[in-house]
Amino acid sequence: MAKRDWRKKKKTKSDFQWGLFGLVSFLTLFGLLMVYNASVVEAYNVFGDKYHYLKNQSMWALMGFILMLLISKVNYNVFKKIAAPFFFINLLLLAAVLIPGLGTSIKGARRWLDLGFFVLQPSELVKLSFTIYLASWLSKERKMLYFLFLIGLLSGLIVLEPDMGTLVVILSNAFLLYFLSGTPLLLLLPLGLIAILGGSLMILSSPYRKTRLLTFLNPTRDPLGSSYHIRQVLIALGSGGILGLGLGQSRQKYEYLPEVTTDSIFAIIAEELGFFGAALVVFVFLIIVLKGIQIARNAPDKFSKLLAAGISGWIGIQVLVNLGAMVALIPLTGLPLPFISYGGSSLVVVLSGVGVLLSIGKHPHNVKKLR
Repeated sequence: MAKRDWRKKKKTKSDFQWGLFGLVSFLTLFGLLMVYNASVVEAYNVFGDKYHYLKNQSMWALMGFILMLLISKVNYNVFKKIAAPFFFINLLLLAAVLIPGLGTSIKGARRWLDLGFFVLQPSELVKLSFTIYLASWLSKERKMLYFLFLIGLLSGLIVLEPDMGTLVVILSNAFLLYFLSGTPLLLLLPLGLIAILGGSLMILSSPYRKTRLLTFLNPTRDPLGSSYHIRQVLIALGSGGILGLGLGQSRQKYEYLPEVTTDSIFAIIAEELGFFGAALVVFVFLIIVLKGIQIARNAPDKFSKLLAAGISGWIGIQVLVNLGAMVALIPLTGLPLPFISYGGSSLVVVLSGVGVLLSIGKHPHNVKKLR
């Protein structure tokens, strides 16, 4: 009897989510390939080394995988204990990027901290830290005034950078978690309307945001100016056709398409691999999110359910926003495609988030659905 119980316990503890790990590994390695394909021209022209972006991304991928595996071995209850200090430190980092001499400004945006060995983007880290903090707080209470205070504070800091794409992901995921914690949908509708109104005011009060909106409504305006980016994206998508031009054969990467390694990398995927290749990538993302949802459904308590759902929601929402911008369903936003786009902070943080999912997945326990 004791021997049979020991075997059952051992099986539960070794319940590693190999499917999720394999899919994430595939996307990350595929991302390395596409970063190289997309960056080879720019890397050679700017740095004299066609492997420059690949080398950096490979180093960040290795760092991310190490963190993912280490985090997966941590009991998920530890994340609940560190939730508040982790989030508070992240708030300080968000404020630090706005201080001249500490924050690094690129193309008019102040979003980065140069740590010497690594350039950190705190707004990427807040996707994880805020998700952990919200899951911890909402597992105990859900006072609306405090929730509004939290999202107001974060919104103010991120708008000052500015980083509207990241803000959309964070707010959407926050509302999702607030709903999953048991808040009636009717109470969330007024908050959603307030968020839409606030977003509209920010767009209309900023010339470049207003220009992006007008370009979205009329993609033919100013073809060499405000609509140039989305027109080049659509050219790449159309050029790929069904089967694509072939791996490494993109024409848009020859400095026609802006942000070719980051926000627009999906356009290169579609151009080189065609509709079928792009659809496969989307399908893999879908399976990853569904596996995250399955982990959330089987999680042993409310905190782990909310945390797994929050990480899955963050990845899914970010993919939807990036792809929505690429196919002109929403205005362009400066948002990377998870696991694939070039960028150390984004890749390391999202792989760390998967590590949290793997940790929760090691403790499956079928309980009643989250109220």
